Amino acid sequence: MEEEEEAIGFLDKVLEDEDVFLLEECELGTPTSPGSGSPFLVAVKVEAGKGLEMRKLVLSGFLASEEIYINQLEALLLPMKPLKATATTSQPVLTIQQIETIFYKIQDIYEIHKEFYDNLCPKVQQWDSQVTMGHLFQKLASQLGVYKAFVDNYKVALETAEKCSQSNNQFQKISEELKVKGPKDSKDSHTSVTMEALLYKPIDRVTRSTLVLHDLLKHTPVDHPDYPLLQDALRISQNFLSSINEDIDPRRTAVTTPKGETRQLVKDGFLVEVSESSRKLRHVFLFTDVLLCAKLKKTSAGKHQQYDCKWYIPLADLVFPSPEESEASPQVHPFPDHELEDMKMKISALKSEIQKEKANKGQSRAIERLKKKMFENEFLLLLNSPTIPFRIHNRNGKSYLFLLSSDYERSEWREAIQKLQKKDLQAFVLSSVELQVLTGSCFKLRTVHNIPVTSNKDDDESPGLYGFLHVIVHSAKGFKQSANLYCTLEVDSFGYFVSKAKTRVFRDTTEPKWDEEFEIELEGSQSLRILCYEKCYDKTKVNKDNNEIVDKIMGKGQIQLDPQTVETKNWHTDVIEMNGIKVEFSMKFTSRDMSLKRTPSKKQTGVFGVKISVVTKRERSKVPYIVRQCVEEVEKRGIEEVGIYRISGVATDIQALKAAFDANNKDILLMLSDMDINAIAGTLKLYFRELPEPLLTDRLYPAFMEGIALSDPAAKENCMMHLLRTLPDPNLITFLFLLEHLKRVAEKEPINKMSLHNLATVFGPTLLRPSEVESKAHLTSAADIWSHDVMAQVQVLLYYLQHPPISFAELKRNTLYFSTDV
Repeated sequence: MEEEEEAIGFLDKVLEDEDVFLLEECELGTPTSPGSGSPFLVAVKVEAGKGLEMRKLVLSGFLASEEIYINQLEALLLPMKPLKATATTSQPVLTIQQIETIFYKIQDIYEIHKEFYDNLCPKVQQWDSQVTMGHLFQKLASQLGVYKAFVDNYKVALETAEKCSQSNNQFQKISEELKVKGPKDSKDSHTSVTMEALLYKPIDRVTRSTLVLHDLLKHTPVDHPDYPLLQDALRISQNFLSSINEDIDPRRTAVTTPKGETRQLVKDGFLVEVSESSRKLRHVFLFTDVLLCAKLKKTSAGKHQQYDCKWYIPLADLVFPSPEESEASPQVHPFPDHELEDMKMKISALKSEIQKEKANKGQSRAIERLKKKMFENEFLLLLNSPTIPFRIHNRNGKSYLFLLSSDYERSEWREAIQKLQKKDLQAFVLSSVELQVLTGSCFKLRTVHNIPVTSNKDDDESPGLYGFLHVIVHSAKGFKQSANLYCTLEVDSFGYFVSKAKTRVFRDTTEPKWDEEFEIELEGSQSLRILCYEKCYDKTKVNKDNNEIVDKIMGKGQIQLDPQTVETKNWHTDVIEMNGIKVEFSMKFTSRDMSLKRTPSKKQTGVFGVKISVVTKRERSKVPYIVRQCVEEVEKRGIEEVGIYRISGVATDIQALKAAFDANNKDILLMLSDMDINAIAGTLKLYFRELPEPLLTDRLYPAFMEGIALSDPAAKENCMMHLLRTLPDPNLITFLFLLEHLKRVAEKEPINKMSLHNLATVFGPTLLRPSEVESKAHLTSAADIWSHDVMAQVQVLLYYLQHPPISFAELKRNTLYFSTDV
């Protein structure tokens, strides 16, 4: 079982290991012991400049383990022929159907790997720096469909083998001692392994092959002919792993149920429970027949940690109330947005301090103190940010409410429980001893060990991407019947997921073709999720927990944002598979330093990229026409739209509106009335983002940064109002016009979920970001630039949004003198 646990652990590791190179090492002189035939891993720190030599090392280790794998498959196939021969006699050991079920696809897998090994072996043995073998890995990855078929049948194969062993002594003897050939140079010629252990090898193998691809890419120069081929093979393998990750049964035995059956852990993770009107972090364990909610006990130093069971529900008694049936939530006071943003600000500042301490070789005690502070803030953020209700009910009594950060997690938990409920389950009550034994097993069995916060990550893990991700959602296939379909896009930020874009609803179809492009801002993001929904128009189906109509999730998928894959100038097209549905999409990434640059328009006839004073003078207006029209349209039909200004509009629609405004198109009003409201909101944001200098000007930027940092309220008020008066009139009038609009949007927060703080987060950097980022010696990474500058920009706009109404005339009349010149 240990090697199986190790293999399951790899699934999580495949997509995240960056700087530690994982090498499969086979010590050819060491015999393989029963049940542990897999090679083991050795972590090797890679030094730069040893790329090609490292490639050979990786391949040599992989080749050795591939030889062992082929021998294991051979051992599995050896009894198949004699078993088939007896199947047609009067005394068959197994029936043909049983043989085909147990040995399903093993022959195909063997042939694929034998061919791969035979082609790769001479290349490694006659090694030179120009050797190419990417095509071999690409071909291997393209045949992963065989593994999908094997995985789908795996559980049935195992159950059939177990039943046959119990009913047939001859087969039991065969399956308990299969002989695996040792490697060529090994002293031991054979090793005994069980059939059960060998049947697990193919599941283990894909994960290991993917790790090797990851490492090969790391040590292959970008201009090497193998690079794109290996990249493609890795992409296919990672997508395959993501698709089967949910299906693989970890087969971790916990304890035996009263009926004598094996109880297994299927899923576990940290969830926020609403208990006694407050939020509590719980570790939830889903077993094959019971859901158990626990928390870690506080133990004295050196003592073994244990879980304390808060409650459990047998799956036979667990029901999901439909959203409209569920009673309203117990009163939970939502955490104010500005406090959540303050936490993010503190976390970012602490991260920077930790980096500085490390760079200056600071004391480890000081670093630990900073890390502890960071963990405390991250824990609070984790506890207080989720808002999506997930309610479960015990048909014999209580309801329980969890809050999740994404529909994705809610759907994952619901699907995992419903899948288990399809089996013939019986209700039961655990005795205190049984409950103690089950809870005691949780610590050993858990698959999620750490609270999902960044301070728990290793220093060398990827910090994520900062900048803009451009995503085109092309189309989807695989729907069994016509429906009204749309997709949403989510990315992670500060350890939890945020919805960033939504396609239009494609009506009554089985093959929606959206072809919509979105620009998504990334804040240290590492994953992109795509969720596909069927739109519900029935207004009776309203969730009492959050007043929203519940649309049905048709499929969901997630991919890692690998910097090597994403950070290219070209579009990267991919397909994500979800519950039999395939969604095709493309993406490319612009780093924050590129996206921070404002580029003035070369022609001064349009409005985008042209100084605001030039536009207002030409139009003889106080506020640019584009700003007035977009604001008017949003207030007319978008003020109650959930996520208005946060949800990205379709990029092609935004570009069409930009071109129309630039050309002063006569049909602009007609275009606006027909256009999706998120595209209009996106056009307004783009206008401010493309101004050659920010609305609040480059000249005043340092003063705004100093003003917002003042702690005395009177001094801050004096300074911030003086800075507004100092703005050129077109900038000031436009700013005040926008300010009042954003306040009106925030008044509808209960419906549109956009608070003043959310709006400040969206617009702050757009209105304040300088034309050129000044080179600051102490800011070393995109993350630092983001944390220091952007947080301050958000705070400046929030200050004015929270301020009582500011009138232009009043402001100009009250000329309070500011002590120093700006």
